[in-house]
Amino acid sequence: MVGSEDPRAKAATVSRPRGRPRSFDRETALEKAVMAFWEHGYEGTSVSDLTRVMGIGAPSLYAAFGDKRALFDEVVTVYGARYGSFVDRALAEEPTARAAVARVLREAAAEYTAPGRPHGCLVVHAAANCTTPEVEQSLRERRNATIAAIRGRIEADAAAGELPAGVDARALARHTGAMIQGMSQQARDGASREELAALAEIALAIWPRT
Repeated sequence: MVGSEDPRAKAATVSRPRGRPRSFDRETALEKAVMAFWEHGYEGTSVSDLTRVMGIGAPSLYAAFGDKRALFDEVVTVYGARYGSFVDRALAEEPTARAAVARVLREAAAEYTAPGRPHGCLVVHAAANCTTPEVEQSLRERRNATIAAIRGRIEADAAAGELPAGVDARALARHTGAMIQGMSQQARDGASREELAALAEIALAIWPRT
């Protein structure tokens, strides 16, 4: 009969599950993204890599985090708060620039070689072979901000008489930045915590004293 409905078709329609977004724990997925970018860098981590390690589909990734660039920005923020904050803490808590840098380098030796996660620093490693100018610039600004903060502490100590008045604050801060970044790469290349700690002590030996 025209207009009649087959009961079997109706039952199939009722029983067929409607499409719905896949539920997942956002923080867990974000932590997995941190590890992926940390291990493989920005360019070396594809969206398909991310969906695989995060355990979500591409639509869920875009809905929860935006595109790859937006996710990476959030990853860098989380990394800085969760794994890279030892630098800011040392600069804020130690009484002198030398004490702060000593703590930074010694803690970098431990943090960059910690077991159970990628070695080195995400902010340093993710910039390797990066062809996305905005990402490259963002990471460069973060690294330079750290050097500027170290330079500020050195200049303050020179003004307070903790360091010689003629100390080259810019060069000393750049040297510290080079040590941090170099220790990151050395950790990626297999250097042990003890080997990096030894480098830290050599780097501190050049610091001028009053």
